[in-house]
Amino acid sequence: MRGSLRYIIALLVAGFSFITYYCNRQTNPVTGEVQHVSMTAEQEIALGLQAAPQMAQQYGGLHPDQRAQVEVDRIGQQLVQSSGATKSPYKFDFHLLADENTINAFALPGGQVFITAGLLKNLKTEGQVAGVLGHEIGHVIGRHSAEQLAKSRLTQGLAGAAGIAAYDPDRPGGSIANAAVAAAIAKVVSLRFGREDELEADRDAVQYTAEAGYDPRAMIQVMQILQQAGGRSGGPEFLSTHPDPGNRIGVLERQIQEEFPNGVPSNLKP
Repeated sequence: MRGSLRYIIALLVAGFSFITYYCNRQTNPVTGEVQHVSMTAEQEIALGLQAAPQMAQQYGGLHPDQRAQVEVDRIGQQLVQSSGATKSPYKFDFHLLADENTINAFALPGGQVFITAGLLKNLKTEGQVAGVLGHEIGHVIGRHSAEQLAKSRLTQGLAGAAGIAAYDPDRPGGSIANAAVAAAIAKVVSLRFGREDELEADRDAVQYTAEAGYDPRAMIQVMQILQQAGGRSGGPEFLSTHPDPGNRIGVLERQIQEEFPNGVPSNLKP
């Protein structure tokens, strides 16, 4: 009887998790995509602003070179003003981080975008900087953080349900092992979706850079730079959260071909 009750409770927990996830649906104002998110745009903005100082501190704070900061902000704002990002409710801020050794870029929900000095010094052209920032803008516009949070809550609920169903009072150690397996499965699911988000942001970057007057092939050059950096000791932090650059080059080439079937215009800046 106790076993049957556990399974009923587990089914209820799993069912509640599924219902909560699939009933929270919002239409993205820029892409038109219907997404499973539970946060409002205002909540995303507030979360990003709250987390920004702490995230910057992890990379040594903001870079003191104001000239470089102004250039990063100029390129970023040009991307925003030239693209569908202007239709979004987000207010974009672009931050140059002081860390000279770490190669990374990331975005917080709501429009806070960061690039490390370590990555910036490896980029040779404005177009390459635009490609990196355009990729991060794509994450914000795509509401990827809000999607990941909703998915995380779903997988945590399913992992909890699996732990309840697997619990055996006569073998408590076995239930712990089963719960650990369930948690590992949940983590794999989250990572898979994260990789899809990265490739979507790459495709967005192709569009955003071209609309801002930059040659989108600069994104391929960024991937090549990251590949070379990956051969160094430790490799760039960027690669720990993003798909392999070699795989992404193919996606970028196909996207550029679709955007410009007659060839990339010669008047775009590199």
